[in-house]
Amino acid sequence: MIVLKATQDKVLSVLQSVAGIVERRHTLPILANVLIRKTGALVQLTTSDLEIQIRTTAELDGDNGNFTTTVGARKLIDILRSMPADQTVSLESAQNKLILKGGKSRFTLQTLPAEDFPLVQEAANFGPAFSVPQKVLKALLNQVAFAMAVHDIRYYLNGILFVAEGKQLSLVATDGHRLAFSSATLDVEVPKQEVILPRKTVIEMQRLLSDKEGAIEMQFAGNQAKFSFDGMEFVTKLVEGKFPDYNRVIPKNHKNIITLGRLPLLASLQRTAILTSEKFKGVRLNIEPGTLRVASNNAEQEEAVDELDIDYGGDAIEIGFNVTYLIDALANMDQDMVKIELADSNSSALLTIPDDAAFKYVVMPMRI
Repeated sequence: MIVLKATQDKVLSVLQSVAGIVERRHTLPILANVLIRKTGALVQLTTSDLEIQIRTTAELDGDNGNFTTTVGARKLIDILRSMPADQTVSLESAQNKLILKGGKSRFTLQTLPAEDFPLVQEAANFGPAFSVPQKVLKALLNQVAFAMAVHDIRYYLNGILFVAEGKQLSLVATDGHRLAFSSATLDVEVPKQEVILPRKTVIEMQRLLSDKEGAIEMQFAGNQAKFSFDGMEFVTKLVEGKFPDYNRVIPKNHKNIITLGRLPLLASLQRTAILTSEKFKGVRLNIEPGTLRVASNNAEQEEAVDELDIDYGGDAIEIGFNVTYLIDALANMDQDMVKIELADSNSSALLTIPDDAAFKYVVMPMRI
C-alpha cells in the first residue's frame, strides 16, 4: 500500500531540516534513524541525539493510512539527493522495511521499531514563552558563535550564554582568549532568563533559522530550552555551570581609539596572515599617528608588512594578536567601519561598531 507521495524536493527539505543532529556513528544504532509518524496527510519527523531533539510537521499527499517507523536518516537523504527534484517519490511501510519509489527506481530500506526510539524527556515546567524575529536571533548568533570554545575542559565555554532581561536579549561567547557580545532590543519585556546553550545547538540553530520574516518562540526550564519556529520544535539540554562574568572582561575607558574601514583592515590582516607561523598565527600591529602597520614573520625568516593610513592622534602602541581572532571578528561583521579601542601593549583590545553599543568583541594580546 502506498502511504506517502510528494515531489523529491519537498520530502528532502523536510528531512534535511531535522537531520543535522544525526550522528553517523552512535552507540545506539537507532539514533542514526529518523522517526517518521504519519497521521492522515500529516507527517511528523523526529530526530534525537539524546541531548537535542528536533521535530517538524509537514503536509504530504498520501492515503489516510497511519504508520510509524524509523529509518536511516542519512541513507534516505543520500537516495533522495540522487533523484531529480521534480520527480514524485512515494514511501510505503511494510514489515520492517521502508520502500521508496521514484520513476523507475526502487529502494528497500531496513527499519527499526518506532517504540525503541529514545525521545528526549521534556521538562515538566517551562517558563513563560517569549518570541523574537528569527532574523534577529540568527544575526545575534552569527555575531558571537565563532568565539565559542570547541573542546574546552571548562565545558561551560563550549556554548553561548543567552541572557534575556527586560527588553534586552544578549548573547555572549568566549574561549578564554577572546569574547564576543551581541545584543538586541525586544518588543516585549521578558522575565530574566540566563542559560548556556550547547555548541551543537547553536550551530544547528544557525543552520535552521531563516532571514525571512517570522518569529521564533522560546521557553526555558531548569536544564532545557525549547524553540518553536516554521512548524519545527527544537528541544535541547542546557549546559550546566557558571559562565564567566563578561561585564568584567569588557574594557572600559580605553583612551586610544582608531576608527577605520572594516574591509581594508580585514584584507590587510588576511595578507599578512599568509606569512605567520603555523603554530602561533601572531601579527604585530604598530599604531602611531596617521599610520597602522601590520607585520608578521615565521620560522623561515619570511616576513610581511602592510600599512594603512588612519586618522589617529593617540599614543604609539605596538601590540601582538592571534591574527585568526581578529579576522574572525571582522569577517562576521557586516558594517563598513570598525572602532578599535586600546590602552597599551599589554591590555586587551575592544572592537566595536561606531555609534552602536550592540556589538562588542574583546581580544587578548599575545606576546610576539
